[in-house]
Amino acid sequence: MKNNAEKNVIPSSGKPRKYFGTDGIRGRVGIWPITPDFILKLGWAVGKVLARQGSGKVLIGKDTRISGYMFESALEAGLAAAGVDIHLLGPMPTPAIAYLTRTLRAQAGIVISASHNPYYDNGIKFFSAQGTKLPDEIEAAIEEQLEQNMTTVDSAQLGKAVRIVDAPGRYIEFCKSTVASDITFNGLKIVIDCANGAAYHIAPSVFTELGADVIAIGTEPNGLNINFECGATSTDILKEHVIREKADLGLALDGDSDRLIMIDHEGNVLDGDELLYIIVKHRHELRILKGGVVGTLMSNLGLEQAIQQMGIEFCRVPVGDRYIMAELIKRKWHLGGEPSGHIICSDAITTGDGIITALQVLSTMRHRQLSLAELRKGLRRYPQTLINVKVKNLIDPIENSRIASVLHEANTALNQKGRVLLRRSGTEPLVRVMVEGEHEVQVKALADQIASVVKEELG
Repeated sequence: MKNNAEKNVIPSSGKPRKYFGTDGIRGRVGIWPITPDFILKLGWAVGKVLARQGSGKVLIGKDTRISGYMFESALEAGLAAAGVDIHLLGPMPTPAIAYLTRTLRAQAGIVISASHNPYYDNGIKFFSAQGTKLPDEIEAAIEEQLEQNMTTVDSAQLGKAVRIVDAPGRYIEFCKSTVASDITFNGLKIVIDCANGAAYHIAPSVFTELGADVIAIGTEPNGLNINFECGATSTDILKEHVIREKADLGLALDGDSDRLIMIDHEGNVLDGDELLYIIVKHRHELRILKGGVVGTLMSNLGLEQAIQQMGIEFCRVPVGDRYIMAELIKRKWHLGGEPSGHIICSDAITTGDGIITALQVLSTMRHRQLSLAELRKGLRRYPQTLINVKVKNLIDPIENSRIASVLHEANTALNQKGRVLLRRSGTEPLVRVMVEGEHEVQVKALADQIASVVKEELG
């Protein structure tokens, strides 16, 4: 199988983005463009573009990192200057903002979050009125507006701000509604790691109200501890709790709760590929699966083969839940995901949602009367090594002749029985090197070799 190189996605307009990456705008706080003055103008530019489409309101939610207060105020001021009303949600999961944007009939939803990144990063991402990521043409219009001088509407037309105090309760009830009314989690002991992030006051309530015995950790955010040695990107503490408490399983969310990683009762980690496999297989056996399944370039080859062996179509898209959702809409399918834990059940929600994913998996456990460890059986994963290489030179790695040469050598060594993927991160100054094949030792050696060359050439 040939290597894949994912470039920064160029929108349908054909013009590369100056600010927007694969998941909004993200970076280090205090370093342009993640600065108060830029975010102020971004809010204004968004407001001006939306104002052309008629009057309405914009929702603003955030995760728990300390800079969220500053950027919330900046966005609010910018939108108000453009004449747009603002509804403030406070700390809320990213998928909750997507859901509330739809149900509150807002023109757009704005999330202040850097997802799984450390507290010193932050970012802004947007949802359309339909709860999906903004279309390319709207992002292009916002970037064009950012090049204009900032103005303020007449005082009588300034936007107003109100706070939605019942936002958490609305979302908790929505999450519970995605589980069949005859299913409860009575008798299940669950450890939930909320990553000191946006779901700290929501996720424990969802599972407790459905009958589970919940032990919650990562629920004491202080603005600086989001994702720090906890959550979906660091599961060691969760694993210790699951084993010590003799729990049935553990749930690890990330800072904005759009990802999920799970731990079974034996302490084994289940990533997004395994969770997607469990959900797909269950729906297939119940004959309620609609269409095929969407994965990404990072999806394990074993997942693709397992799904195809069930007679289900599988397709890959670039990394990022926006591309998964776009493909699901295009094909009118319902399920897609990626190994990082973004799983989209589009019949319930329009973006990756860690809580909804967990509810789907736990419902499968209840319906089939099997443990999480038993449900994961049947998926033969190919050994896979992923290495993140910090880079300074942001050129396409494939354009470097030495990197291209080492990729060719790796593909020859794999002999059509594996994959090599090189892609630039859309959110960090990284090149991700992934090698997948039948033999773990060979896979690791090839990944190390490629990563070393990338570091020497672009680091």
